[in-house]
Amino acid sequence: MSRTRTALLAAMALVAGATGTAFAVDPGGLGTAAVPCTVDYKIQNQWGTGFTAAVTLTNHSAAKSSWSLKWSYAGNQKVTSGWNARISQSGADVTAANESYNARLATGASVSFGFQGSHSGSNAIPATFTLDGVTCNVDDGGSGGPTDPPDPGGPANRVDNPYEGAKVYVNPEWSANAAAEPGGSRVANQPTGVWLDRIAAINGAGGKMGLRAHLDEALRQKGSGELVVQFVIYNLPGRDCSALASNGELKADEIDRYKTEYIDPIMTILADPKYASLRIVTTVEIDSLPNLVTNTGSRPTAVPQCDVMKANGNYVKGVGYALNKLGDVPNVYNYVDAGHHGWIGWDDNFGPSAALFKEAATAEGATVNDVHGFITNTANYSALKENNFSITDNVAGKSVRESKWVDWNRYTDELSFAQAFRNQLVSIGFPSGIGMLIDTSRNGWGGTARPAGPGPQTSVDAYVDGGRYDRRIHPGNWCNQAGAGLGERPQANPAAGIDAYVWMKPPGESDGSSKAIDNDEGKGFDRMCDPTYTGNPRNNNNMSGALPDAPISGRWFSAQFRQLMQNAYPPLS
Repeated sequence: MSRTRTALLAAMALVAGATGTAFAVDPGGLGTAAVPCTVDYKIQNQWGTGFTAAVTLTNHSAAKSSWSLKWSYAGNQKVTSGWNARISQSGADVTAANESYNARLATGASVSFGFQGSHSGSNAIPATFTLDGVTCNVDDGGSGGPTDPPDPGGPANRVDNPYEGAKVYVNPEWSANAAAEPGGSRVANQPTGVWLDRIAAINGAGGKMGLRAHLDEALRQKGSGELVVQFVIYNLPGRDCSALASNGELKADEIDRYKTEYIDPIMTILADPKYASLRIVTTVEIDSLPNLVTNTGSRPTAVPQCDVMKANGNYVKGVGYALNKLGDVPNVYNYVDAGHHGWIGWDDNFGPSAALFKEAATAEGATVNDVHGFITNTANYSALKENNFSITDNVAGKSVRESKWVDWNRYTDELSFAQAFRNQLVSIGFPSGIGMLIDTSRNGWGGTARPAGPGPQTSVDAYVDGGRYDRRIHPGNWCNQAGAGLGERPQANPAAGIDAYVWMKPPGESDGSSKAIDNDEGKGFDRMCDPTYTGNPRNNNNMSGALPDAPISGRWFSAQFRQLMQNAYPPLS
């Protein structure tokens, strides 16, 4: 039943059997001349003991400079968090009051807000709402509760795949850097992620655009259609404990600064109604959580700083807090970073990583419904699809899994890993509708070194090494890799379970410096970015494969960008 039709029948029923205030009905719908206000209360999602609801209040009386909407629950519903209104609860009684930015409510104007709550048993829609003490009419959103499909594109209703049918934001700063390179105009209009990698980046640092500036530009690019704008949330305390190049500004114990000086201001800006028409995708804290699985304890890959972060719990707390707060903004789509196949594709990493993501997604007030999906290969180089060999192949009496390159991993590429990991996440309680993103910004591996077919079958190593597109020395190498190329261009719905291929890491922005460089961004020098480095247990003590003369992470690296264009696959025309 449509929302409008339900509202009309509800009004007619109140007229026919009114025991209190009577509401008139006109032939075109609700008789708003006699109705001081209407409330559209809709349960968006419901799971176990939790739910989210969207409320739209329309004022049909004199204009208001402030407003307060009240209702009471018949059951044991409790509001746990809200957005676009200051919501308080005493017993069964709930009050939603205006924020400073939406206080004015003109005659005929509407205001929308939402909240997350808990319940047990029934979750009935409140029977009565009052606006500043005056009873409103109620539209229950269709009475279908959580089984009703969401209204596509509405600011309080997330679509299944935000990339479908939408343009994606082109960062003008990255675009200008790309266009300035010889041949760069071929890709300068591709969409890339915007990295908020320190507190100062929120308002703009080093002459760069801040968060609001990007959102304002996104509105300009949007026009009359749909537009996705992508942000990387990347500033955990003790960030990226195993890679000094991407260490951040916050110390291991500064979780409160992370919450109040970083996440809270970002949420405030994203929740501005001015930006409600945008589809805002967040990539939440790349690289950090998998470190707690692979680089702690007695493993040879363990790093002392990672043991510290596992012990203090601030990665889990920080990710949970970010998901909770950002998930409260109705048009934000949170995608949690899930490493890549060459990191957590092994049996002893695969299941534990999924379990850890579930722990983080239910910490600090977050729920699995604050997670719209996951992203793999962010800022990494793993090939999208290895066509010249399969995990089930056997050569010279040995499985491909026994080759030095695969090393008993169950996955040979990102696509197979992302699809399998999605299934694992759903199996442990994430919503069945979650989608995956794959960062294809630097995993094309084209150019003259790209194999045209399988390697020789003289040995399993010759077979894999001769046929693999990924030409890294070792899949544990991650910094400014020599020989890399641009990968598949950003696109929606490219494969089953995959929401989009994205360029979340802007091609041409360095992973880290080749030597120590003083900076005010908290970024250290990691020997994995030094082309002369002979490695560590995390890359099985191989050479780093890094390009020389690189600047600190995030700075423009012209030589890298030119290489990426030269080795692009599909090739650039």
